[in-house]
Amino acid sequence: MAEESFSGPIPLVVGVLPDQHVEVLQTARNLAEQLGVPLVCAYVDEASYLVEWDPSRETHRMSLHPEKDDAEVDAVRGDLGKMIGEAMDGGSADWTLRLLAGDPARALGRLAADINASMIIVGSPEPGLGHRISEALNGSVAAWLSHHQRRPVLIVPQKKRHDGDRRN
Repeated sequence: MAEESFSGPIPLVVGVLPDQHVEVLQTARNLAEQLGVPLVCAYVDEASYLVEWDPSRETHRMSLHPEKDDAEVDAVRGDLGKMIGEAMDGGSADWTLRLLAGDPARALGRLAADINASMIIVGSPEPGLGHRISEALNGSVAAWLSHHQRRPVLIVPQKKRHDGDRRN
């Protein structure tokens, strides 16, 4: 994982989730390598909300679940770091992981604006009834970003799997 400083090439932002389909990170990695730019992987904790936004990268957040402790946040960071590391293994793209709070679409948009990212990369909504209901109630992150951003948004579809295939 590279140190986060962007005085050189303008980075790409990619939204990451713990059980996200691998095509999102593979596409982001390939694009970052082809462009020779760093990748900022961002996970948004929807169970927290932003109390104050400080552009100097200091965010003050409060959990909607007060029993959630720093050990849980560290575990999420570790799991995501491992998942991203595996997807980036053997590649040349530099990457960092940022944990954000609040609404995923707005948090990714704020991050992209803060670091002047050239593009935001997200996965397509997951299949299944539960995800469709959530999308109907909350809206799609990809749809919101594509309608409210001035920078390009790349939506990576999930490859179709056969019934016997396992998810990567």
